[in-house]
Amino acid sequence: MIRTVPTAPYKDQKPGTSGLRKKVPVFAQENYAENFIQSIFDSLEGFAGQALVVGGDGRYYNREVIQKVLKMAAAAGFGKVMVGQGGILSTPAASHVIRKYKAFGGIILSASHNPGGPTEDFGIKYNIGNGGPAPEKITEAIFERSRIIEEYRIADAADIDLDTVGSFDLAGMTVEVIDPVADYAALMEELFDFAAIRDLISGGFRVVIDSMGAVTGPYAREILEKRLGAPAGSVRNATPLPDFGGHHPDPNLVHAKELYDDVMSADGPDFGAASDGDGDRNMVVGKGMFVTPSDSLAIIAANARCAPGYADGIAGIARSMPTSAAADRVAEKLGLGMYETPTGWKYFGNLMDAGKVTVCGEESFGTGSSHVREKDGLWAILFWLNIVAVRKESVAEIVRMHWAEYGRNYYSRHDYEEVDTDAANGLMDALREKLASLPGQTFGDLKVEAADDFAYTDPIDGSISTNQGIRVLFQGGSRVVFRLSGTGTSGATLRLYVERYEPDATRHDVETQAALADLISVADEIAEIAKRTGRDGPTVIT
Repeated sequence: MIRTVPTAPYKDQKPGTSGLRKKVPVFAQENYAENFIQSIFDSLEGFAGQALVVGGDGRYYNREVIQKVLKMAAAAGFGKVMVGQGGILSTPAASHVIRKYKAFGGIILSASHNPGGPTEDFGIKYNIGNGGPAPEKITEAIFERSRIIEEYRIADAADIDLDTVGSFDLAGMTVEVIDPVADYAALMEELFDFAAIRDLISGGFRVVIDSMGAVTGPYAREILEKRLGAPAGSVRNATPLPDFGGHHPDPNLVHAKELYDDVMSADGPDFGAASDGDGDRNMVVGKGMFVTPSDSLAIIAANARCAPGYADGIAGIARSMPTSAAADRVAEKLGLGMYETPTGWKYFGNLMDAGKVTVCGEESFGTGSSHVREKDGLWAILFWLNIVAVRKESVAEIVRMHWAEYGRNYYSRHDYEEVDTDAANGLMDALREKLASLPGQTFGDLKVEAADDFAYTDPIDGSISTNQGIRVLFQGGSRVVFRLSGTGTSGATLRLYVERYEPDATRHDVETQAALADLISVADEIAEIAKRTGRDGPTVIT
């Protein structure tokens, strides 16, 4: 039986760059999750009898919302829902399942790299049939619907047993509980030279992966330990937990410091990597070398032919605007198309679907390719292992040789988290008012060449995205970028990106923050960060 339930709209259900994210107690409000789910379905057309993919990162409230999605999908008229066993599907695995089985779309329950638990973060994101995040026209339609919703529809049925693989009937709709790892692991084995990586590991090359109590644990165990022969225990914090075991599942030098310190120790592993809550981000560390996400994108692109799945080369490269220009230099040398987009993986989807680009990346520890339509943490980690195995050089040697050939882009991101929203918006508004007057101004040895508020016209569909981040570019190639992040759930996160290009190999060993010190100081002077936020310094430096 299908039940229609009267409801009243909530006014705060505007999706950000990666869906709707709020604290668990917000989602647990009466009809809050139901309203948003119904708003998704009301904003779509042509899905009657089609398949929907559903899964999440296992965080607190994941199972409860999955049951709501299943019953509401049945009421909406979907013919089938494929859901990961235990409610688990990493974001890249969900994208792959959508694409492989030609599903109409998917709902991913995750707040990505944000903490989990009863008072922490939760999220709902809709992905379209190409496996990628919904474009703005759909997320805007969902938001508009959520503002006027008056009812939702749900099947009166018992909960589905999410822990048993198999097919079940739910009010006339088929629910197929699938192994969440199998399809994804098979895809990775097609893309990468597993034999070469097995030889590398069997030869004594020590690899550790920290899954941070989050979703990639089962994937990394299956691939690294079972298929590639790494010793048991090489995957740490491998069981997905509702609160991620107390970890903040964000793979960076702050939250994965224990892994970093271990690899850097004298008797530590040769290679370390970490992934985030939903499996789409990555951190790569080699003995004596942390690989920045910007460098990682550039080096993967430059060495793509090392992997069987990319043996014929790549079509082009795309990066988000705040990501360093390291990949641009690779594209220029290889004669490839290079695309600079706003932050948000959805902007890469059209380029990949049109065959314009193969490899994409964001400075926020996200790298991926056209094998799916999401960034993919474990894919990036395996690509690095493939490159090391084929080149037979250490991570540090590979990075330094890359710098010697292409130059080094010194780069850092400073995050000011949970800043008062009005203060953050005031800072950005004041910056916009200064844009016209900044070019030509000199700050110490730095002269402003240009300043703008980044706007993007999609070369495929002509859509325009404005106010995507304020750029101040200096003569000689240095720049600072300011933008507000859409991934937090309380206050605002101000992000400052700082970059300096250094072609001289004799100057590639300066400590990053020292190399960028004058730019950091000028950024504070131009934007009045300390004065407007009341902060003495950033919350996180990466």
